[in-house]
Formats: sequence, C-alpha cells, structure tokens
Amino acid sequence: MYKDDGVGLVKIDDELHESVRRASAVMCRSINAQAEFWIKIGRLAEANPTLTFSEIVKREMAHVHDDAEGAAEAA
Repeated sequence: MYKDDGVGLVKIDDELHESVRRASAVMCRSINAQAEFWIKIGRLAEANPTLTFSEIVKREMAHVHDDAEGAAEAA
C-alpha cells in the first residue's frame, strides 16, 4: 500500500468501483465519501454483529449529536 501525507490508496476491483460510483450518484456523495461510508459501516457491523444497519446509523448519529453539543459548550 502506498501512503503519503496520511492519504492511502486502496486497490479495489472494477466491479466494486462501479458499484461505489453508482451508489455515490444516488446518495449525492463523492465516490470517496461513499467508499468511506461503506467501509465505516462495514467495520461497525463487524464489531457489532447484533446491530441492524438502522441501529448502527442511529448510534452514529447520536455520537455526532453528542460531539456537536460538546463543541458548542466548549465555545
């Protein structure tokens, strides 16, 4: 793997790249943002196999909300 300035390149096959491209268009995300989303959700699903996709997203939304409140209180 090539790494430069904290940015890494990941080789994926053409079929998966096309799936990411199509999903990114539907979800109004960049291709990289869509791949990052899938990677993050997949990592969380592996770490929490009893949670559904909706539960994972709900939990992550709560973390973002908590982080935003903490930043607002610190300001």
